[in-house]
Amino acid sequence: MRFVTRIMLGAGAATLIATGAPAMANAETAAPAQTVTATSPYFADTWGPYASGDERAEAEGKVTVEKKVTKHWYWKKYPKVVKKCTWHHGKKKCVWVKTWYKKHVWKWVPQYHYTVDSTLTNHKWWGRSKHSCAWETFKVVGFDGSTDFTSFKNCSKKPAHYSFDGKNAEHIYVKVSRGHRGHPNGYQSGWKPVYHHA
Repeated sequence: MRFVTRIMLGAGAATLIATGAPAMANAETAAPAQTVTATSPYFADTWGPYASGDERAEAEGKVTVEKKVTKHWYWKKYPKVVKKCTWHHGKKKCVWVKTWYKKHVWKWVPQYHYTVDSTLTNHKWWGRSKHSCAWETFKVVGFDGSTDFTSFKNCSKKPAHYSFDGKNAEHIYVKVSRGHRGHPNGYQSGWKPVYHHA
């Protein structure tokens, strides 16, 4: 498990609407990728608050998902029946045979870009260093089954604000816990829901 302790500030993206003509069959190079973004978020909601087992760490925030449709180029094989002729002893003999060809085609592929914002509060920042920090760990499960983890900590009195983003998440969970400055080590809340792709 990797732990990330940086603050990533999200930036609002301008709405892009791009169109283009299909590429010619058997084109050697593809045209630049084109993307169409919806004018309103595909999904937007708040999550939490969730507390650690001892209720001295608390996390809450919001998640926003934008749907962007991108033109994806790929090679498609298709059969074609052609006539092939040969000469044998002065006579022409022709047969119909099936041959495979390929052409460069494209299709619209949806991409779901998410941004997770959080506020992590540390209700007990004094005392034993073993549990003086509040921790939140996010688990992101992608459409392809991949799993990524991102963690943030707050060892101070003031609430800390964090943000991270990515794309094509099927599920996002968060676990709130206590720990020292290196990593979380106790009072874990268990995995709590942040986002589920519908």
